[in-house]
Amino acid sequence: MRRIIHFIKSYRKEAVMGPLFKMLEALFELFIPLVVADIIDIGIKNGDSAYILRRCALMVGLGVVGLICSITAQYFSAKAAVGLATDLRFALFAHIGELSHENTDRFGTATLLSRVTADVNQIQTTTNLVLRLFLRSPFIVFGAMIMAFTVSPSAALTFVVTIPALSIVIFGIMLISIPMFRRVQAKLDAVLGRTRENLSGARVVRAFVREGESIADFTATNAELTHLQRFTGRFSALLNPLTYVIINVSILVIIWRGGVQVKLGALTQGEVVALYNYMSQILIELIKLANFIILITKACASGSRINTVFDTQTGLPTYKDTATAQDSTHAVEFRSVSLSYHKNADHALTNISFYANAGETVGIIGGTGSGKSSLVSLIPRFYDVTEGSVAVDGRDVRAFADPKELRAKIGVVPQKAELFAGTVRDNLRFGNENATDEDCREALRAAQALSFVESKEGGLDFMLEQQARNLSGGQKQRLTIARALVRKPNILILDDSASALDYATDAALRAAIAALPYHPTVFIVSQRTASIRHADRIVVLDDGEVVGLGTHEELLNSCAIYREIHESQFGGEEVLA
Repeated sequence: MRRIIHFIKSYRKEAVMGPLFKMLEALFELFIPLVVADIIDIGIKNGDSAYILRRCALMVGLGVVGLICSITAQYFSAKAAVGLATDLRFALFAHIGELSHENTDRFGTATLLSRVTADVNQIQTTTNLVLRLFLRSPFIVFGAMIMAFTVSPSAALTFVVTIPALSIVIFGIMLISIPMFRRVQAKLDAVLGRTRENLSGARVVRAFVREGESIADFTATNAELTHLQRFTGRFSALLNPLTYVIINVSILVIIWRGGVQVKLGALTQGEVVALYNYMSQILIELIKLANFIILITKACASGSRINTVFDTQTGLPTYKDTATAQDSTHAVEFRSVSLSYHKNADHALTNISFYANAGETVGIIGGTGSGKSSLVSLIPRFYDVTEGSVAVDGRDVRAFADPKELRAKIGVVPQKAELFAGTVRDNLRFGNENATDEDCREALRAAQALSFVESKEGGLDFMLEQQARNLSGGQKQRLTIARALVRKPNILILDDSASALDYATDAALRAAIAALPYHPTVFIVSQRTASIRHADRIVVLDDGEVVGLGTHEELLNSCAIYREIHESQFGGEEVLA
């Protein structure tokens, strides 16, 4: 929790003033039982109405001042808690944005969303209560015990036994509850993951009439969470009854011993009432403290989960001594590359070697799961190779001190078209924040998207909904291609980014890219041989290995897998003997 507490440093004043005003409120509250005792022992005993009214006025005054202190404390505590949560959420979001693809995959989207939202909100709520109660409750408890000693040292010995007994119960339950709440949060992640999966795939679920199975899967996951929450809740619920039993037994002892001492003349009736009031104050504060402890256990679990994200190294390590490729004329070179996504996992890519010269077009084709996307994701260093090396402009990608320096050379169009809520212009400027409107139009023209953008109301100012739901699949793909072209990259990676385009539009797109004046090195990942047949070099993958390398004509003669893919799309046409 130390790292999280660090975020409250910007709100030191509020973090000090909140507890301070709460202690002032508690101080005024401790005087109330003494005033009540005076009313009973002096005012009521002597029948002095004026004295009773003066003491009642004093109680009202103490209550008003306490209320003002309480409101002031609440203001400062809330300001500090909200400020901490705001800064923490921003830092966590920024940190997640810097995580490598490998770490993002390891956590999962649902878990990261849960930690940025639910866990941070838990920290905010707990911080607010900590600033209000972490000094007030102990101050009231020990203050009431001290005040009880000023009333009757012998009767106050009951407080000395009660408070340690309550502390054992409270902190014992807290220590056992913390790991339970951690397991609850882990199950909550599973429920969020299942929910996200079903909502994002709602159309697929309906198309295959799998609503019943989806509901059953969610119900099973939710039932596990419910069972664990009930078990944890039942254990945590022991806190209140146990504290009530201890406090009420103590109150009975005070009344019994107080009654005996009143009969002997050692105590007055007002002093017995004062002792009872002090024990009641302790009861109220310890109930608050018990609920507060439960929140702390939840916050500790949430803080641990947040710290796990912060403790995860951002980006990828830099290897300063990494050898560079010997032939610097190659724009991109793969040298005996193998890739495993996780330690001890099977290789997704195995012993891959090929190169691309500046301005060349490289086609990459293969069956589903053959490693095409994995291969091109190594160029911008989204993942690190397990063996071998990948070089860009003769320099190993792991030798770049800042990945931004490497990725500034590369334009990537991912398999799934990802666009953000905002204008077309805003989305295009993700590729180049300094791009002019003319630059945007040139990129749109090359991506075969200018005509449909200009047909929209506002043109470049046309507002896209979240995930561009107001565009078709082909329109989304063309906009993502335009976004990559706006930055005028040295290397352009098209990862199956034309799958929603018809053949004519695909052909026009490839012709426009080939005619670009800055002549980028292009990597085209595709399932269509028509999309890569004119490439300078075609890499055929099968189960993570290169099984064919050459031009379209060469591969038709030498590579059975390439020939099979081509024939499945065009029959026997153009197959060379």
